[in-house]
Amino acid sequence: MTPPATGELAQLLIPALSWRREDGYAAARPVIEQALALGVGGFILFGGAQDGVSALTKELRQRSRVPLLIAADLERGAGEQFAGATGLPPLAAIATLGDVDTVRRAARLTAREARTIGINWDFAPVCDLDLDPANPIVGARAFGADPVLTGQYAAQWIGACQAEGVLACGKHFPGHGRTTADSHRELPVVAASVDTLMATDLVPFRAAIDAGVASLMTAHVAYPALDASGAPATLSREILHWLLRERLKFDGLVVSDAMSMDGIRQGRTEVEAVVAAVRAGCDLVLAPGDLEAALDALTRASRERVLDDERVRHSLRRRLKWAQWASPPNAYRRPSVSDTAWGAGLAERVITVVRGTVPTLAPPFDVMVVDDDAGAVDRAPFADTLGEGGWDVRCGDTLTPTARTPVIVALFGELRAWKGRVGYGEPARAALDDCCQRIAAAGREAVVVQFTHPRIAAEIPSVATVVSAWGGERAMQVAAARWLRRRV
Repeated sequence: MTPPATGELAQLLIPALSWRREDGYAAARPVIEQALALGVGGFILFGGAQDGVSALTKELRQRSRVPLLIAADLERGAGEQFAGATGLPPLAAIATLGDVDTVRRAARLTAREARTIGINWDFAPVCDLDLDPANPIVGARAFGADPVLTGQYAAQWIGACQAEGVLACGKHFPGHGRTTADSHRELPVVAASVDTLMATDLVPFRAAIDAGVASLMTAHVAYPALDASGAPATLSREILHWLLRERLKFDGLVVSDAMSMDGIRQGRTEVEAVVAAVRAGCDLVLAPGDLEAALDALTRASRERVLDDERVRHSLRRRLKWAQWASPPNAYRRPSVSDTAWGAGLAERVITVVRGTVPTLAPPFDVMVVDDDAGAVDRAPFADTLGEGGWDVRCGDTLTPTARTPVIVALFGELRAWKGRVGYGEPARAALDDCCQRIAAAGREAVVVQFTHPRIAAEIPSVATVVSAWGGERAMQVAAARWLRRRV
């Protein structure tokens, strides 16, 4: 069999394009030009406004020699990435409502908004289990700890998403829920036995496969019980071929997690990891940093018969099949006003009082901000929404001397990639203690609104009433503010 040509091998690569506040996608233009010239199989997009993203995806499709898969991480709705789209609560928050129809509707809204702007591949749902509170990367991203229930919710998300012509993607196979290290920073190792993994971690992935999921994303995690070599799942033929393809009978797309993550590059270069991922069974390689070098390495590996030509051609056919299957972007079944209003209402429905009783509130509102993730996202939407309609909101470290109303403390501290830990760092804890002490000294009550998983409230001083908004993205800031306004 003739080895695939370089132009064909380029289709195995899915480069990343990132929007920047100062110049949009302008900085990504060299990557765009290079990727289109090489003939890549798709892109993953991070950020941007709906109109700009729609124009970009239209350009990419028109200029590409092959049908493209254009992906985005939309675990929390299209608004997680794209300004103007609807943001949704984390999957864990949605799961607390115990309603499969809500999961379906959330997935349907996400897919409709995604398709309208040209995104045809949603890297969701998370099929990992929330098994360890010390896990620094899963947390509220997962539906929960129950394997069967998580599988049911994942299957509902997949069905609703793909009914709209958008590929779903279960992640991170065979399960990231037991890790206590961040795979963005290092290679985690899961020591569980085969029996344990099959009875728990793999249950949601089997449900996803049974639901016809188009794709699965691999974990940059080692599972010695599944592969004694200690290779991460992304690079393990034992896991990707013998377990996933042969035993679980999955015939959809297998896409690696990002090549930019340190967990995959332990003791190897990025291009070595790219070749190893394809050799192990990945159909597509996500976010290689150097496209030219990655393609050169794949071409060399193909010519030297390091790669199996027949298996690579299977990957090329799978990619083409799903790129042709995806619905083209159009205004058909565009989300309605009632759809987006429902999404906003869903965000308010999951706001949870974790401790105490919310006292009577009244303007003027004193708002103090404690930020464990400074600069991660815009913190203004919370205060701006509190102040809608001309209500007086005063943000800062100084309390209004004459006020006697409760003080709102906005506390940000989500799980984040590269952060490598759970909970609040020492500077944030010290700042929170100082806020609570000054509020008490002024004879006022503190209402802490924490924008992270409710269980992290255990780190908050017991003097405070604590409300959890589950996440710090714009949608949850707005929802928390509106929830508070209803209690004035």
